[in-house]
Amino acid sequence: MGDGSALLRGLNPEQYAAVTLPAEAALILAGAGSGKTRVLTTRIAWLLQTSQVSIGGVMAVTFTNKAAKEMLTRLSAMLPVNVRGMWIGTFHGLCNRFLRAHWKQAGLPQSFQILDAGDTLSAVKRVIKALKLDEERFVPKQVNWFIAGAKENGQRPKDVPVHDGQTQTMVEIYQAYEDQCQREGVVDFAELMLRTYELMRDDAALREHYRRRFRHILVDEFQDTNRLQYAWLKMFAAPDASVLAVGDDDQSIYAFRGAQVGNMADFEREFRVKQVIKLERNYRSFGNILDSANHLIGHNSRRLGKTLRTEAGPGEPVRVQENASDFSEAQWILEEAQQLHRSGVARKEIALLYRSNAQSRVIESALFNAGIPYRVYGGLRFFERAEVKHALAYLRLIENCNDDTSYLRVVNFPTRGIGARTLEQLQDAARQTGRSLWQSVGAVGGKGGANLVAFNGLIDGMRNATLGLTLREIIEHMLERSGLIDFYRTEKEGADRIENLEELVNAAEAFVTQEGFGKDAVALPVDEFGPGQLSDGAAAGLPNAVAAVDLTPDAETGEIMSPLAAFLTHAALEAGDNQAQAGQDAIQLMTVHSAKGLEFDAVFITGLEEGLFPHENAMSDADGLEEERRLMYVAITRARQRLYLSFCQTRMLHGQTRYNVKSRFFDELPESALKWLTPRNQGFGSGFAREYQQAWERGSGLNSVVGAGRNNGWQPPAPPPVPAAMVAAQAKASGHGLKVGQGVFHNKFGEGVVITLEGTGEDARAQVRFGRHGPKWLALSIAKLTLVD
Repeated sequence: MGDGSALLRGLNPEQYAAVTLPAEAALILAGAGSGKTRVLTTRIAWLLQTSQVSIGGVMAVTFTNKAAKEMLTRLSAMLPVNVRGMWIGTFHGLCNRFLRAHWKQAGLPQSFQILDAGDTLSAVKRVIKALKLDEERFVPKQVNWFIAGAKENGQRPKDVPVHDGQTQTMVEIYQAYEDQCQREGVVDFAELMLRTYELMRDDAALREHYRRRFRHILVDEFQDTNRLQYAWLKMFAAPDASVLAVGDDDQSIYAFRGAQVGNMADFEREFRVKQVIKLERNYRSFGNILDSANHLIGHNSRRLGKTLRTEAGPGEPVRVQENASDFSEAQWILEEAQQLHRSGVARKEIALLYRSNAQSRVIESALFNAGIPYRVYGGLRFFERAEVKHALAYLRLIENCNDDTSYLRVVNFPTRGIGARTLEQLQDAARQTGRSLWQSVGAVGGKGGANLVAFNGLIDGMRNATLGLTLREIIEHMLERSGLIDFYRTEKEGADRIENLEELVNAAEAFVTQEGFGKDAVALPVDEFGPGQLSDGAAAGLPNAVAAVDLTPDAETGEIMSPLAAFLTHAALEAGDNQAQAGQDAIQLMTVHSAKGLEFDAVFITGLEEGLFPHENAMSDADGLEEERRLMYVAITRARQRLYLSFCQTRMLHGQTRYNVKSRFFDELPESALKWLTPRNQGFGSGFAREYQQAWERGSGLNSVVGAGRNNGWQPPAPPPVPAAMVAAQAKASGHGLKVGQGVFHNKFGEGVVITLEGTGEDARAQVRFGRHGPKWLALSIAKLTLVD
């Protein structure tokens, strides 16, 4: 086809050496931003153009469909060849292709189907049910994880070591699941890999056929391969095959998924690699950013070793900010991001990175309040995460047991023996009588009906147990009693979900402070007790008596709300607003894990504190700490032009203020590359943090953040609502023309009757009984009530 010289133009010496390697095993250590995709695709094109291999003789394995598509697109642009027949794809994609061709030898029907994650979980549930096992003891998600883990270790049921009765039953479920899948002619993702590996291992003729065919094999992101994927590769690659393994051991951050960074060293030894080429020239970042990355990762002992360099100059220094609190950190980020945007940086080129998903909540709140569009990449916004929505559903039922949507969401979560048939009967009964699901439980008999009654009892118990508690205490009680915390403790990646649930406590604590309730405000059920009732504390003249009945009117309806009801409204509003529309210029929020492979003009790495980053779970052993350091290395190398690092003196954790030590990673960065920003108002960080702390000490808080463009700061706290218990009840309040017994109409609640009136002027309140919604306390200065004859 040609000598391929045109393809080699513009490559740097290391890239050139990698592309033109002789036909033998080689390891390419490709640093962040060093052009590895270009090397991979140019290598394939060069082999084809110089007639060293045919289109059918190359196999290239990637980790994502996106990477495979990009390689195919680039190859099409480089050469006038039809790339459709080439074996370029993900491990699972190539396994599917292999098994479609050899379905008979693999013991599969020709039209076998692939189960996605949801289908796999459903199949596991059916097996557990068929074996008459308790789902609370053998949680389907945990069983699913057990089976997938065994397959990724190359183990069939007979190969799994059994040490106790629980494991023995898990193995029996695994065997029954295997039998069910075989019977139905379906395979899950892990089965695609394992079935392919076993067929290649056991069929010598087939193995020799593919080893002769694929003389050139290229593997991308080699540091992310697990044990089975490496064993799979060794089945396809002859001992003398030209295998090009491309990866970066410094970016191996998926040990929790089974990735074996040691596969790179094993490959170098087992394939007798003569050539290790280091791609160290970085085309992404300026020098100060790369110096920081190099110094940091140099503290890891078990690495193959390389040093990133650039010809772009040092660029801006890496800016470091110390904040008084996580709230002031969020405000500082907001102000810096706005300044960047005003200077011409697109919002989509600004990334806010955090180690733990739960950290996004405070940042999201600041962006939401300022009206700045943002997108959570590779995940959900805080109030949209499943575990948070489950928790909010329980809280809504405590506040209003007739909320059918919330009822359906958690009536059988965690599982409590209430199946689809029981719920159908319940919904039918509710429809026929026009009542809520809660009110219709008595119409369902049998075991399912008894379980529904027990669930109603659980909610009643939570409501009674939380009377007179603060919002934080209500949420903490609900998390324990509902079983959510215990459920997520059994999940493979449940720790992240538990962190989000604990962050909900922080969200509540911050909310009551910012909304002027006073942090000790309790969420009395307004409709039952009304503002005229004194708490026991108030009757005894205790200092928290005022806070104990702290209520605030909803700005839209005028309804006087308890802290719990107000917080639920706040959560609904934040969940439904500010998420960027497709194509809209928006700030990018993500975990460091999600950021791998991406790059941005400006990157903020937040929460750099001991126990958070590096994470406390990883600090007990050297391997865990090295993985955390690799994670930090990935975070640093996402930045092209500007990098910001921030940490806090205090952070809310489990509703309590925690005093933090800055991350050890700061001691591993070169001082010459850093610029420490002097905190404004030394000792307190931003003005927001100072006001927040002062408000916190007073026991009342800030109203709300005022968005950028209107007044880029915080308004002083408004005085809290006058406690209803301190207002003398009146049969008729002056100025509003209402009297007890008067019929009124409200836009949201419909027609009702005034049953109590209290206060005068701006403080006038009315209790109105509405036909469908029951009694509501309304602030008459806000609620628009129309008289009804």
